[in-house]
Amino acid sequence: MNKLSAEFFGTFWLVLGGCGSAVLAATFPGVGVGFVGVSLAFGLTVLTMAYAVGGISGGHFNPAVTVGLATAGRFSWSEVPKYIVAQVLGGFVGALVLYLIASGKADFSTAGGFASNGYGEHSPGGYSMLAALIAEVVMTAFFLIIILGATGKGVPAGFAPVAIGLALTLIHLISIPVTNTSVNPARSTAVAVFVGGWALQQLWLFWVAPIVGGILGALVHKSLLNNEA
Repeated sequence: MNKLSAEFFGTFWLVLGGCGSAVLAATFPGVGVGFVGVSLAFGLTVLTMAYAVGGISGGHFNPAVTVGLATAGRFSWSEVPKYIVAQVLGGFVGALVLYLIASGKADFSTAGGFASNGYGEHSPGGYSMLAALIAEVVMTAFFLIIILGATGKGVPAGFAPVAIGLALTLIHLISIPVTNTSVNPARSTAVAVFVGGWALQQLWLFWVAPIVGGILGALVHKSLLNNEA
C-alpha cells in the first residue's frame, strides 16, 4: 500500500506541477514562463518526488516507465497493473485540483486544451500524427535508457533523480511544439478527461506510443548498454 500511495502522490504532483505550470503560468501576461518554464516544471516534479518517495516505490509515476522497467527485468510484471492504476488515479486527482484552481478565474475554459496532448490541428505546432507518434516513441525510449542507466550499477549513488529530472526537462524542450509532450499515459489521461472531445479521441496515441517507446528503450538498454551481467 505504501508503494501504491507513493505512485499516487508522485503522479499527482507531476500533473499538478507540470500541467499546472502550462495552464496557470505559461502565458501569464508579462511574466509567463513559456516552453522553458513548463519543461523545467515537469523535470522538477519528477526530481523532487523521486527524492521524496522514490525509495518507497521506485519513483515511476508513469505507466510507460513501469512497463519499461518490467521489460528490462527491473520490476515485477505482477505489480504492473496496480502501479498503473495508482498512477492514473493520482494523475486524475492532480488534474482535478488544477481544474478547481484554474476555474476560479472568470474567463477560464478547457477549450484552450488544458495542457492536453494532441496531433494535427491539436498539435501546438501543427505536426502530423506520424510526427507525433515518432516523437513520443523516441522520447520515451531515451527516457527509459536514461532511467535504466542512471539507476544501474557503478553510477554515483543519490544522483539518479537529477539525471532523470533533467532528461524529462530536455524531452519537453524538444517535443512540446510537436505533441505538448506526453511520454506518460497517466499525465495525458488526467487532463484529457476534463477536455473531452478531441483530447479523448486522440488519447490512444499517448498510450500506445509511450508504452512502445518504453519497451524499446528497455530492450535497447538490456541488449546493448547493460553492464550488470
